[in-house]
Amino acid sequence: MSDATLPLVEALIARPSVTPEDGGCQDLIANRLKKAGFECERLDSGPADFRVSNLWAIKRGSASDGPVLVMAGHTDVVPPGELADWKSPPFVPSYRDGRLHGRGAADMKTSVAAMVVAAEQFVASHPTHRGSVALLLTSDEEGPARDGTVVCCERLKARGQRLDYCIVGEPTSVNKLGDMAKNGRRGTLSGRLRVIGIQGHVAYPQLARNPIHQAAPALAELTATEWDRGNDYFPATSFQISNIAAGTGAGNVIPGELKLDFNFRFSTESTPESLKTRVHALLDRHGLDYRLEWTLGGEPFLTPVGNLTEALAAAIETETGLKPALSTTGGTSDGRFIAKICPQVIEFGPINASIHKIDEYVPVADIEPLTAIYRRTLESLLL
Repeated sequence: MSDATLPLVEALIARPSVTPEDGGCQDLIANRLKKAGFECERLDSGPADFRVSNLWAIKRGSASDGPVLVMAGHTDVVPPGELADWKSPPFVPSYRDGRLHGRGAADMKTSVAAMVVAAEQFVASHPTHRGSVALLLTSDEEGPARDGTVVCCERLKARGQRLDYCIVGEPTSVNKLGDMAKNGRRGTLSGRLRVIGIQGHVAYPQLARNPIHQAAPALAELTATEWDRGNDYFPATSFQISNIAAGTGAGNVIPGELKLDFNFRFSTESTPESLKTRVHALLDRHGLDYRLEWTLGGEPFLTPVGNLTEALAAAIETETGLKPALSTTGGTSDGRFIAKICPQVIEFGPINASIHKIDEYVPVADIEPLTAIYRRTLESLLL
C-alpha cells in the first residue's frame, strides 16, 4: 500500500491549530498545490484578534465549460483539554495498535490530507481533465463559523464562480470506512426564553408569581408536541431543552424569573418561521409574560440521489466493498453554507468514533483507501 498521504497527515497534526488558529496548515497545503498547477488564493476574514484563515485553490482543466468539483474541509481543531489525560501529546503524531493518534486525526486533518493528495494524483495522471477541481479550506469550522466557509461562499458567489459538486471531508463513517455518507443535514434553531414572574416569600405566594409554576405546563406541551413527521430523507424535527435556571439559591424565595435554552433540529418539513410561529402561539396561549430570542444556526440541506452520490458510492464500493448508507443525522457542518451555491453536496470521511475526544485517532489502514475514494470520485465526474 502506498503511504503518500500519511506524511501529510502527520505534518498537519503536528501543527497546533485550535480554532480559529490554522498553525500554518494552509500555507503548507498551498505550497504543495501550487506545484501541482493550482491557483491558490487566501480569503482570510475576521477581526485582528480572531483572524480566520481561508484557502481557495483551483485547477482548471482543458474544457472550461466542464463541471467544477470542490473538496471542502477545515484545518482548525477543538481544544485538546487536559494534556495529562492524553496518552501521548495531542499535537505529536503517535501510533498505537494500528491507529494514528492526535488532535484532528479524525476531525478532520486526515480528510484534508487525503483530499490534497487525491487532487495532486488526479491532475498529475489526467492533465487534460475537463472541468475544474478545487479545494476550499477554513480555520473557522469548529468555532463560531462567521468568517470561514460562509464568507468564502459569499465571495465566490459574488465573482460568479460556479460550483457543481462538493465533497465535504467530515468524518461520517460509523464502524468501518465507507459504511455511511451524509447527503444532507438537519437545520438548527435555538431559542433563549425568559419567563417573567414576581419574586416573593414562599410563605406568601399570593404576593408573588412563580415563573416555574407558570412555565411548567407550557414546557410539558413543548416537549410533547409533534413538530413534523420527517420524510424519506430526514427524521422528525426534535425539540430539546439544554439549560434551565431559576431562583436565588435560597429555599424560601419564589424566583422572579426563569431562564431556559432550547434547540430544534429540524427537517425540510418545517421552516424556521413555522417553528417560531408555533412556539410563540403556544407560549401566548399559556398566558406567559416572556421574552424570547432566536438564533438560526443553519437551515437544512439535501442532495437527492444523483451524479455525486452515485460516483462517491461507486468509489467507496471499489475500495472497501461496502455500499454506503446515505444519512442526514448528526450535527451541523459547513455543508450548510456550500449548499446555498452548490446544487450537490455530500459529506464523507473516516470513522467518527473518537472525534472531539481524548486520544482522538484514525485507523492507519483507512488513510490511503480514503485518498483513493476521493481520487476515484474525481475521475468519475471530471473525465
